Amino acid sequence: MPRHWRLPPRGVGRRTTSCLTLTAGVNSGTIYRVSSLDKILQQMRTQPAGVRFADLKKVCEAYFGKPRQDGSSHVIYKTPWPGDPRVNIQNAKGKAKPYQARQVLLAIDLLEEIGKGKHER
Repeated sequence: MPRHWRLPPRGVGRRTTSCLTLTAGVNSGTIYRVSSLDKILQQMRTQPAGVRFADLKKVCEAYFGKPRQDGSSHVIYKTPWPGDPRVNIQNAKGKAKPYQARQVLLAIDLLEEIGKGKHER
């Protein structure tokens, strides 16, 4: 290995990642661990103000599929029922807005009630 290709010593400027065993929760080619989604949902139910936006987005993609709109300040997901058929979330400095986390939970509960949830448990 050429000298300029050497890696820095352990712990100095090296990023390490841990491997996860992915088990289920497949939607649109994206795989999530079921346990991580369950943990996020539990946190959403107990502390909606402390949910990270990336976690809320992960849950929405698992249940509602790819977003209808992404790339602006809002991410919008389509839902299968008539009326107001969308779930709208926004990033507030890396956190999800608490009222939007509660709205996502209501939409997930409604999806599971009508039996059209895409997330495999």
